[in-house]
Amino acid sequence: MKVNKKYDIKKTDKKTLKKWFEILTLGRLIDERAPNYLKQALGWSYHAPCAGHDAIQLAIGQVFQAGHDHLFPYYRDMITCLSAGMSAEELILNGLSKANDPSSGGRHMSNHFAKPEIHIHNVSSCTGNHTQHAAGLARAVKYYKKEAVVISSQGESSVSEGYCYESINGASKEKLPVIFVFQDNGYGISVPKRDQTANEKISDNFRGFANLRIIQCDGKDVFDSMNAMAEAKKHALEKSEPVIVDADCVRIGSHSNSDKHELYRDEKEIAEAKAQDPLPRFRKQLLESEKFTEKELKDIEESAKKILMEAHKSAVASPNPDPASIYDFVLPEAYAAIEEVQTEGEEIKFIDALNSTLKEEFRYNPDTFIWGQDMANKDKGGIFNVSKGMQQEFGIERVFNGPIAEDYILGTANGFSRLDKKIRVVVEGAEFADYFWPAMEQLIECSHDYWRSNGKFAPNVVIRIASGGYIGGGLYHSQNIEGSLSPIPGIRIVVPAFADDAAGLLRTAMRSEGPTVYLEPKALYNAKQAMSFVPEGYEVPFGKARVRREGNDLSIITYGNTVHHSLAAAERLEKEGYSVEVLDLRSISPLDEEAILQTVAKTNRALVVHEDKVFAGFGGEIVSLINEKGFELLDAPVLRIGSTFTPVGFNRILEKEILPNEDKVYEGCKKVLSY
Repeated sequence: MKVNKKYDIKKTDKKTLKKWFEILTLGRLIDERAPNYLKQALGWSYHAPCAGHDAIQLAIGQVFQAGHDHLFPYYRDMITCLSAGMSAEELILNGLSKANDPSSGGRHMSNHFAKPEIHIHNVSSCTGNHTQHAAGLARAVKYYKKEAVVISSQGESSVSEGYCYESINGASKEKLPVIFVFQDNGYGISVPKRDQTANEKISDNFRGFANLRIIQCDGKDVFDSMNAMAEAKKHALEKSEPVIVDADCVRIGSHSNSDKHELYRDEKEIAEAKAQDPLPRFRKQLLESEKFTEKELKDIEESAKKILMEAHKSAVASPNPDPASIYDFVLPEAYAAIEEVQTEGEEIKFIDALNSTLKEEFRYNPDTFIWGQDMANKDKGGIFNVSKGMQQEFGIERVFNGPIAEDYILGTANGFSRLDKKIRVVVEGAEFADYFWPAMEQLIECSHDYWRSNGKFAPNVVIRIASGGYIGGGLYHSQNIEGSLSPIPGIRIVVPAFADDAAGLLRTAMRSEGPTVYLEPKALYNAKQAMSFVPEGYEVPFGKARVRREGNDLSIITYGNTVHHSLAAAERLEKEGYSVEVLDLRSISPLDEEAILQTVAKTNRALVVHEDKVFAGFGGEIVSLINEKGFELLDAPVLRIGSTFTPVGFNRILEKEILPNEDKVYEGCKKVLSY
């Protein structure tokens, strides 16, 4: 399919050509000045020069409609962002990590340019993974029928990442209006392209994908780049299909200011790279067209120098970030849930509480969506039927299956939620918690999006994960993961143990801004002991533990499956004359420190019980809290009960030996009580 050549030196008017030359000239001046800030100890400690990518970056920014389209630049996209609407001062503010840097307020690495106000999105250093967010946002653009495109830009080497393939596969399957730009300069830092892919053109790796347009262009030529990007946008809008623009660029300098390209490029190669510089090439074209005189171009160059100096003075004088601000924007304010406990009424199963609450919240907020693996197909609603009946009621556009690609499931949720703050996305992060690890890259993204953007964006995503054992599942079906997730700031983690808490915590999570990891102990889905009455519209606040059994002699602090083992052990001990209190944490992060210290103050003895491994498990954090803030309250050392330091085995005999149970909790209680 040919590209319509709308732009050439003859067809393009002088006003437009002048604007392009102004952008390219100013961009080059900033690019060349950036390393000097580091030499002067002013900042810009990471700078990836864009010289050699000038033409394609100009074109990306020119086809992007600020505030309408959406742009995900990568760390080399300085001219892209200048062309898209950012000012020289804003770029320098980012380079110097100043407080009023529109990208992140100095929180994110320099050379990571963004301005969410005009839809230039904040992108992380995890190179290329913003393709996931771009695909997710394009899904939202398509669903809400916006006449806009999403542009994702990256270097050719990051295309080797699996999540990039997931994104293009998903976008082609869903026919999404997203443009993937590959700026191919032949190197991934010092790694040549031949070590990345067998194809000379990396876009050829995607030739077999349906519903995908591929446009290859000379990214060093302004007109070829403009024609390619204009055609890509036209196709994405008219056909609602993804487009790859594969732009052949050249890296004139080193990868960054921490790289020495002389160590892996000889003098001849470096000289050839400089000879392909797009800026003098474009300048020559302007002169040869006789639309500009030498004086006119020099006047533009002098004007650019003045703009740069004014931007420099203003940016250098701008304030630095306040150290006290580090705690700002870790998480948005949660929904102000009000818990009104009622215990009388018909009891329902844990799984039915989840299913009914999901449906209620989908009716409450029509901008709510759910997707994941094995989510909805005819009468089946998820591998455990938690989403049963949802697609029938709310339709396939709001309830649907994702591919078996955990990264893509969560990454597109992040992107989808960017279109509007009213949107809420629920995903099954994996069919079992053990399979969640491929999505960890995207969980990390979700965790620091709000902080990294200085409060400008938080993904409103609830990540449901079936967790834990006691089902005879073995490896990849019975592990716990909260011990690995809890050290990550910027996410909430909840673990209900009863049907009422399952409903209340899910409702609060779905009405809150920011990401919540919702761990579901799958052994409790249909368990009789987890059944309870669920009041209509029931809500449970984050970070609020619940005393499930009152006592005076010992406190068991627990959550999830082991709440029930603890309650059973407490009843057993009551027959022996002991009064044991059971505190159900419900929320891992935030943690109800006050409730933990209150119960320890009441009984003066504590046993921490959880299903996960004792070694490096979350229980260690609870013990540390008690030792630091409640040591003088104790009459005995705090003991922990949990799994052995092994994987969870498949054979039920092995599983029983590994996981905690009523007997192990009982023995632990006796040990603390007898101290």
